Amino acid sequence: MSATTMPVIEVFADIWCPFAHVGLRAIEEQRALAGHSDVAIWVRAWPLELVNGVPLDPTVTWEHAEDLRDQVAPNLFSHLDVDRFPTSTLAALALANRAYRTDLQVGERVSFALRDALFEEGRDVSDPVTLEYLAHDLGVVMPDESDRTAVVADWHEGQQRGVLGSPHFFCGDIDVFCPSLDMTKDPVERLSVVRDVSRLTEFVERCLALPGPA
Repeated sequence: MSATTMPVIEVFADIWCPFAHVGLRAIEEQRALAGHSDVAIWVRAWPLELVNGVPLDPTVTWEHAEDLRDQVAPNLFSHLDVDRFPTSTLAALALANRAYRTDLQVGERVSFALRDALFEEGRDVSDPVTLEYLAHDLGVVMPDESDRTAVVADWHEGQQRGVLGSPHFFCGDIDVFCPSLDMTKDPVERLSVVRDVSRLTEFVERCLALPGPA
């Protein structure tokens, strides 16, 4: 990541995590409502295929996306194609890291675009051709070995910092797991999700009250 004086909300998240897609959009919305375009969102890699030892299950992810769309995010998940679900997100996470090496705004734009490509456009972000097209369209170069190494380094740093899952937000010495959603799962019923607006607002307000880097 390039040097910056912007205040930063740090997020450890994976691209194919539907809860992160909702959480990032919620943080973006709160930032806009507060009139703080000067606060950057730095999305770090939390590669779930390394965390869990296996890739995400496309059908389970689709079910979670449907639950989220039905219960809290009717404007999201317009086109998640199970048949074109990524087999990995490591290359896409590396592309996001490459973009953040340019600057925070470029990195944020690429991170959000990768999630939109998957969840809103039904594109396979593990396909090299798709990633090359997105990189060209977004004005960034393809990742190199240092970016792939950085993805693993983010994972290890997240472990050291106590990341609980995707998405986990940090701002200064404040951290919270998935502040925008309150989730419960019944053994029989499907996932129950409620927007936790007060918790999200409190987190963003505390972040915005912090001084930026010197």
